[in-house]
Formats: sequence, structure tokens, C-alpha cells
Amino acid sequence: MNVRTKPHKDLTEGPLLSQIILFALPLIATSVLQLLFNTADTIMVGRWGGETPEECADALAAVGACGALIKLIGDFFLGIGIGAGILVAHGVGARDYDDVKKTVHTSLLLSFVAGVVTMLVGFFASPYILEWMQTPALDQAIPYIRAYFFGMPATVIYYYCAAMLRSSGDSARPLIFLSVAGVVNVALNYVAVVTLKMGAMGVGLSTAISQWVSCFLIIGYMLRADIPCHIDLKELHIDLAKLKKILLLGIPAGIQYTFFAISNVLIQAAMNPLGSVAVAGNTAACNLDSYVYATQNAFYQTTLTFVGQHLGACKFKRMKKSILLCVISVTTIGLAVGIGMLLLGEPLLQLYTPDNAEVIHFGMVRLQVFCLSFFIGGLMETGCGALNGLGKSVSPMVITLIGSCLFRVVWIYTVFAYFQPILPLSDALRVLYLSYPISWALTALVQFLFCFTNLKKAEKEATLQPEHI
Repeated sequence: MNVRTKPHKDLTEGPLLSQIILFALPLIATSVLQLLFNTADTIMVGRWGGETPEECADALAAVGACGALIKLIGDFFLGIGIGAGILVAHGVGARDYDDVKKTVHTSLLLSFVAGVVTMLVGFFASPYILEWMQTPALDQAIPYIRAYFFGMPATVIYYYCAAMLRSSGDSARPLIFLSVAGVVNVALNYVAVVTLKMGAMGVGLSTAISQWVSCFLIIGYMLRADIPCHIDLKELHIDLAKLKKILLLGIPAGIQYTFFAISNVLIQAAMNPLGSVAVAGNTAACNLDSYVYATQNAFYQTTLTFVGQHLGACKFKRMKKSILLCVISVTTIGLAVGIGMLLLGEPLLQLYTPDNAEVIHFGMVRLQVFCLSFFIGGLMETGCGALNGLGKSVSPMVITLIGSCLFRVVWIYTVFAYFQPILPLSDALRVLYLSYPISWALTALVQFLFCFTNLKKAEKEATLQPEHI
């Protein structure tokens, strides 16, 4: 039998807990490694992005303030790739490798188109949105974000391919490709920021080039390897039926991600008028607490893959156990890593801006709220992954829009708007940050209720299929 007809790893057999941990660890390592490279970028621009500490703080604030907007423009098209991952997981679980092949080739062409559209929208629209957001250091923010979007086609292609590889059971290979691209990114950043003094724009350009490196690496692997997600250039075409399924699953996920990003843009816009020091502190702390969230977000893809493959194999008892183990794992890891990050917060923040005590103070304000509550966000990610693995994308979209996005917007214009003028700046920021854990908890609760309702429905439908009668 051609090895291409075999999954990279069958997750529907064997000891569950060890499989979950071994699958999640490369995902965590991938996210953490990517964040390490981003941290190197941030440290470089925070220390050498200008001639004075004030200029460095402006460069750091410019890069940080663009993050929410980059996610806003890019996340819709990245979210569509979730549809491809779901279909690959179902196909691998059902051993339907012809179906997987159609998904892979259709998704590759779709990702190219989505990446080009994202690049064009980001390049031309971002300056106007940054100005509306009252972004500090606009003269550095605009060149940075335009350089960043040069790499967006590669980012989208890599994201789609990595999602499909992971859904087939391979969570390690994307880690290897990201490692190589990350080293390129750090080296280019040193040249652009430290040597050539290009400031924030140098960071954006270096990131874009490294994204193209990761794109070429993953495409090259999928062209050569005998795996379910193999790419054959002769078979590249759009399968209309498969495209419809990808879009039906992916568009709601893309909308969900977009509205998440919109709420974050509004929160960033509410913070920007508070000054560059507060924004810089938030930027540095956000970079640090992203390490905690990376451990939590890994269980989104883990839960999606395990639920998706078990749904394809119609193994519902084992699927329920896998969801429970993911919940236990994400909670334990989230609390342990979050507490550790909080204890190390001040010395780590000094890596970003050693000469600015105010920036460090405002960074600690964020860490105090987020690090102790990230496990709640992990539960939300796990619930969403389970719903997506069951082939449901509209219900998690609606739940997220109401429970997280709409809730945060209401919070900004009611609770935060009331307390911000009457509280010291640090306390006002705490009020703003509290919108996150509260929205996570509300969203997670409803997601798990819907998850087990849909799980029972899927189990009942499976018993009515011909082979069960």
C-alpha cells in the first residue's frame, strides 16, 4: 500500500492522554518559538528603534498599536483556513484519502487568492484606520504595517497548509519550518534595526521575508512527501463542491476571528489616547502574556483534530474522553504557566525597556489581570475547537460574537467609559482589561453547552447510518 494512503498518525487508536500531550507539545513549542522571535523583534525595536529612550518608546508603541489592526485585516482570511483543517480531520478519520486530496488542492489555491486580497486591503486601507485609531508615532506605524503586509500571501498559505498538516496528525513538521524562518527573521531584524537603523519598518520587512521562507519550506515538503496532504501540481484545481464546504465551515470562523479582532481594535483605540507610555507598557506585557496564551491556544487545534478524527471514525465514547482530557490539560497548564509568568513579570519587562520604570509599571498592571485568568481563555479555545471539530462553525461564531466581542464593546462604552475619568490611570486600565476574562468565561460556558448538545445529536445520527442498522 502506498504510504500516502495512510495518515501521518492515527489519533483514533492508542492511549489518549499521551497522544494529546504529544500532539499539543509541538503546537505549544511552535507558538512559543514564534513568540520568542517576535520578542526579539520587540526588544530590538524597544532598545535600538531610535536615538533616545523616547524615540525607542515611540517605535515600540507603533509596532504594538498595529498588532490589533493586523489581526483585524488578516484574521478573516486566516479563519477560512479552519474549514480546510476540519475537512482534513474528518477525511483522515474516515480513511477517505481521495476526499483529503480534494481539500488540499482546493485549499492551496484558495489560500493564495485570500493572501493576495489581504495584502492589498492591508496595504491601502491600514493608514486610514491607524489614523482613526489615533495611533501614536504614526510616521513609524504606517511604514511598518505596509512592510508587514508584503508577507501576508505567504502567511495565509503557510497557515492553511499547517492547519491541514496538523489535522492529519502532524503537529511537529510546522515547528521545524517555523524554526528556520524564525532564525532568518531574527538575523534580518538585527541587520535592519540595529545596523541599518530602519526602526519599525525594518521589523515589518524582516517579518514579511521570514514568512515567505516558511511558506516555501512547507510547500516544498508537501510537494515531496507521501502523506495524506501531499500536493501534486498537476492536480491543482478548484473542486466546487469542496470549496463550498470549506467556505461554509471557514467563513463563520473567519467572521468570528474578525469580530474578535474588531473588539481588540476598539480596546486598543480606547487605550491609545492614554499616551505612548501606557501603550508601550501594554505592548511589552502583551508580548509576554502571549506566551501563556500560546499554551492555551494550542488546545484549540488539539481538540479540533481529536474531535474531528474521532467524528470521522464514529468513535464517540473516545471523543468525549479526549475533550475531558483537553479541558484538564489546558486548565492545569494555564494556571501553572500564568502564575510563573506573573512572578517573573518585572525582570522580564526590563528586557524590553530597562530605562523606563513607567512602562514597566503599566506592563505589570496588564500581567496581574491576564496571567491569573488565561486558563479561562484556554477553556474557551477548547470549547470552540470541539464545536469546530464536530463540523459546527455558525454556532461558535454567534456565541463568540455575543459572549466576547459584543460584550467587550459594551464594556468599553459603559463600564470603562464611566470609570476611566474618575480613576487613576493604572486602575482604569485594570477595568479595561477585566473585560477579557469575564467575556472568556461567558463564552466558554455557552460553548460547552452547545458542544455536548451537538455531540449527542451527532452520535444519534451515526447510529441511524446504514452500517449501524
